Amino acid sequence: MKRPASPDGSTLSPPPVKRKVESTTTSKAVATFFKPASQREPERLTWRIVDHSLIVGRSSDPSQPSRQLQRPVKVAAFDLDDTIIAPTGKIRFNRNAASWKWWDASVPGRLKQLHEDGYLVVIISNQGSISLKDNAKSLQKDSLSLKNFKDQLTSILRQLNCPVSIYAATGNDKYRKPRTGMWEQLKDEHDLDEENAIDMENSFYVGDAAGREQTDQRRKDHATSDRDLAANIGIKFQTPEEFFLGLETEPYLHSFEPREILESALSSQQPKTPFTKQHNQELVIFCGSPGAGKSSFYWKVLKPQGYERVNQDILKTRDKCIKVARQLLGAGSSVVVDNTNRDREARKYWVDVARDTKVPIRCIYFNASARLCEHNDVVRAHNSSVNPENRTILPPIAFRSFAQSFVEPKLDEGFQDITTVSFQFEGTDAERELWSKYWVSKFST
Repeated sequence: MKRPASPDGSTLSPPPVKRKVESTTTSKAVATFFKPASQREPERLTWRIVDHSLIVGRSSDPSQPSRQLQRPVKVAAFDLDDTIIAPTGKIRFNRNAASWKWWDASVPGRLKQLHEDGYLVVIISNQGSISLKDNAKSLQKDSLSLKNFKDQLTSILRQLNCPVSIYAATGNDKYRKPRTGMWEQLKDEHDLDEENAIDMENSFYVGDAAGREQTDQRRKDHATSDRDLAANIGIKFQTPEEFFLGLETEPYLHSFEPREILESALSSQQPKTPFTKQHNQELVIFCGSPGAGKSSFYWKVLKPQGYERVNQDILKTRDKCIKVARQLLGAGSSVVVDNTNRDREARKYWVDVARDTKVPIRCIYFNASARLCEHNDVVRAHNSSVNPENRTILPPIAFRSFAQSFVEPKLDEGFQDITTVSFQFEGTDAERELWSKYWVSKFST
């Protein structure tokens, strides 16, 4: 039988008061709710490139309301490889979504807890193997190495499931650890530039590049860049073993301590003019590593005494240097050869020039160590205030090559005298502070 009409004339069945209310929850949302965390959709992750060099990523969980960090902000910073993650295969830096595992099972829990405790959790990592050039062959915006890096980080953060900021330096510039460019970028992006915005006492950095020697359980650390970065910033440093496993702090003594070297140089009583002209005309050659301070010495000490300068960085070849030096000597000028002149063979060219032109030849030997010279070079290249000639950074092989082939100059080569000049520094307080920081991630020697 046909159901009788309702009093309001409606023929709906069942009556409106018993009608089923449609749910606004989608089937996809229900399925996501019951998925394990490892299978859920990744959290929101955005990427950008700074200065064609620095990769910046930021993740957040869209299911969680954004939280204002309490000031001063506590920063928990970590290296990536061999600190948060470890490789799953034999190729250490193979990058893809499945080529990693947690460095220790405790890592994700500790990172999440730091977030819950109000820390800003960040990853600060050197990634020199990543190319930021477009991959024209595959018509992708990202190079393959950048794509693989993003895929891996997306996989990591999917499992971690808490907000993280990522900074990855791809070049040998101000962003590369132990230089503080990534830390400065972090402060800028999170509006932490003002004084006391960061709780420096409770902030810390964890990384495996700590300069430790090999043990039965661990290979030798490849560098000191993580330990040095923390020192440059002024925050506590721990190794992964100390932070995640609770092992005791290992004693460590820097083999190269810039601040102590600078203090020693400043305290030594050296004459303001350690070299003076003795003849109306003479040829002076420098002998020393790149970065030993030869050019600075010329401008501060010899140029005021009237010496002309010959430099192979400018003239490009030894033959051109010899030609110009002969012309200057022929015109009656005294000449300084501002080159490395690393061995007897290289110096003999200039002894012959002095003999041919009948002028006395003298030698100034700069005895700074290869490590000190490499430090000088990097400081100079990255700070315009101490780089009047706009020198670019030299490759590490330049210092290693010089050290391996260097032969100390001797009087029997034909020199009238040899003056030894140790490391000297002249600069403002700000320049001294710059020089006192750690700048080289891994010394070549």
